Amino acid sequence: MKVNRLLIVGALVAAFGFTSCQQDEEIVTQDTVSESALTQIAELGFYNKNVQKVDGGYVVEGDIFLSEADLTAAHNTQALRVGESEQYRTTNLVNAGTGRNITISMDASLPSTYVTALDEAIARYNAEGLTITMSRVSSGGNIHIKSSPKGAQYLASAGFPTGGNPYKEILVQTRFIGSNPNQGWFATILAHEIGHCIGFRHTDYMDRSYSCGGGYANEGASTVGAVHIPGTPTGQDPNSWMLACIGNGQNRPFNSNDKTALNYLY
Repeated sequence: MKVNRLLIVGALVAAFGFTSCQQDEEIVTQDTVSESALTQIAELGFYNKNVQKVDGGYVVEGDIFLSEADLTAAHNTQALRVGESEQYRTTNLVNAGTGRNITISMDASLPSTYVTALDEAIARYNAEGLTITMSRVSSGGNIHIKSSPKGAQYLASAGFPTGGNPYKEILVQTRFIGSNPNQGWFATILAHEIGHCIGFRHTDYMDRSYSCGGGYANEGASTVGAVHIPGTPTGQDPNSWMLACIGNGQNRPFNSNDKTALNYLY
């Protein structure tokens, strides 16, 4: 099965557990990353192998962007437990209050088929009766979806919330996604990236080999791990929308554990 991975870019960002590029197309630039940076990445609780140096920071775990400022703050963060096999959130969440609508816009230059997939992703969240709702707007959304740089080696990328607000943008790589993608698959990718924007980490961040293949990869002890969401399973979850990697064309609507996680946080 060909595996796609998503990438997120932002300040301490995480993207859909699917790496934004296909494995056979991935470009690894770890030789440009200093040992100091790799150490700080590990201290933040992220896998520090196959790190890519990008403008303003680093891409880790195939789909998460960490800025230089994030690394500088690595020693000043609260120690959290390291994950085993459940759903996880970051320490940053959206302030939903008693109810909040999050608007999402898509750049007009993107194919119209992308809008259809976005509407499906939004519908998946709205069907859960959460304290946050979502709606698509023509421009100026709280989250804006646009093309990533032409040379980007990921399918999509996003970040984590800051200041009680969702991460502001999702980047998508059209040369990997195409102009007419499988709608269920692309809706899953967008729902995953939105998940990062509202504070979710990868379900299998403790071992990306579970969904991505390759050798076992657990970050070990860290200063910023992931906060376990109560009520989610301690065993493996093969269908979660927040798994790090996804098979080409695979559709992952929210499963029962995902719904438990969403309803616990929002």
